[in-house]
Amino acid sequence: MTWRAIREARKRLERETGTIQKDWGGRLPIALIRPTSYYLGMSSLGFQTIYGLLNSYDDVVCERVLWEPKRSASEEIISLESQRPIADFDVLAFSISYELSYVNVVRLLEASRIPLLAADRDERHPLLIAGGPCVTANPMPLSPYFDCLAIGEAEPIMPPLMGLLREGLESRRHEFLRELSLVPGLYVPPIHDGAPIKRQWMRDLDSAPTTSVITTPDTELGDMHLIEIARGCPWGCRFCMAGYCFRPFRHRSMENLLAQAREGLSHTKRLGLLAAAVSDHPQIEELVRGLREMGAELSVSSLRIRPLPGSILKELARSGSQSVSLAPEAGSERLRQVINKGVSEDDIIEAVAEAAGAGFKQVKLYFMIGLPTETDDDAEDIIKLALRLKSRVDGTGCRLALTVAPFVPKANTPFQRLGMVESATIERRLRHIKRSLARSGIEIRADSVAWSTVQAALSRGDARLGTALAGTSGGSLSDWRTALQEHGITTEEYAHRLYSEGETLPWSVVDTGVRHEYMEAELKMAQAGEASEPCPLGDCTVCGVCQAA
Repeated sequence: MTWRAIREARKRLERETGTIQKDWGGRLPIALIRPTSYYLGMSSLGFQTIYGLLNSYDDVVCERVLWEPKRSASEEIISLESQRPIADFDVLAFSISYELSYVNVVRLLEASRIPLLAADRDERHPLLIAGGPCVTANPMPLSPYFDCLAIGEAEPIMPPLMGLLREGLESRRHEFLRELSLVPGLYVPPIHDGAPIKRQWMRDLDSAPTTSVITTPDTELGDMHLIEIARGCPWGCRFCMAGYCFRPFRHRSMENLLAQAREGLSHTKRLGLLAAAVSDHPQIEELVRGLREMGAELSVSSLRIRPLPGSILKELARSGSQSVSLAPEAGSERLRQVINKGVSEDDIIEAVAEAAGAGFKQVKLYFMIGLPTETDDDAEDIIKLALRLKSRVDGTGCRLALTVAPFVPKANTPFQRLGMVESATIERRLRHIKRSLARSGIEIRADSVAWSTVQAALSRGDARLGTALAGTSGGSLSDWRTALQEHGITTEEYAHRLYSEGETLPWSVVDTGVRHEYMEAELKMAQAGEASEPCPLGDCTVCGVCQAA
């Protein structure tokens, strides 16, 4: 163990408010691991929520572990709270929300000298568990490494899981894994019988808070207190994993949110409201008004272009927010119909003009390139729309920033069978967009096409691809390609593959509750350029999620 790592951990703790530190005596030690940097990891509300949930058990001590990419190779991986090596913990619980973090999982285990493959570990080693959105959508690439993987939301899975962990860890590993496999929502690869694992989700959001536990200035969101106001999304964008793997749309009550806000305001004046689209909360205007009356300075994760109440924009601007994020996703009306975005060009122009008029200094616009059925003309329409929007904000003091990301097909969405567009085509369209807007005064950012292709492979991968991850500990694209080559596979065969209708998909081990027939119908509607209706508030029987519950 190096003193440098210990000093760094103690410095972090000194700047935190809300840290939970417990004596280890008689308690089950769990390391909650986020395979990203402290700066990003502590900005994750999901990570903080699980930290609070685990520590709510008196006989559990949960400590955080984060992966710093610039760490020295000789440094031992230690927890923040007590600076113990992670091999000292009985359980290593990984919170993973992004496929490219899988490489860091391998690097972290190797650095801790813990056998990578679950088959090579026994009772002498910690039990490894993983959960998160990408794990729920497709756990297969991680299945060689973990003893069990959580499919769905943590709140309903945790009580029966914790009951077993606190009582059964002394059992022989194989017997204990068999007991874990009986917990709804747990996929235990070594003994899985082939039956789909049903995704678990919380029916009543008011029954468990989802708020910041720790505030610190050393994060992306500073000392802001985060509050989840809704979960899921009713709009049904066909590319969106969150819109399908977090169905149905649910929201917290006004009373619940105001109570959470009062608690947060005892620590900081800044509140961050989180949801797939904050403006979807049915009482959002009353909520924002109530929070402002309490003296809160507000920020939001994202807003939907339509509906977009102008009063919300004004309240956010009065709170000191400097920027607002909007996601048109596609430049052409035709392509927005294909992806079921549900907004017109006029909607986009009006939303940007309102944001500029409200006093925001920057509007961040998110687009994707390489969407299904996209043509060069659709890419050209991104340029035309951006320039039209620029003309609307000129003279207002508001700047536009465009992020253009390659479309990555995700498991358990209507586009799951479709392969990613060839990299050369995406690169060519991106270059054209950048050149055309280079002198416009619009800031342009673009994600790496090469790494997006890796992400596509992992999002649609299987256990065979997962096994190849063991050779990627260098963390570079070259390491990735070499590791796959040694296993006789390529990124392209996973990222660009088109699965035929009726073909068994690698991620069929997961039952999200959305009927297969509904997914296929949505894909056919997309190919025909037809939109579908958003989910209604309240139970329905259209996709099958509410009916299955």
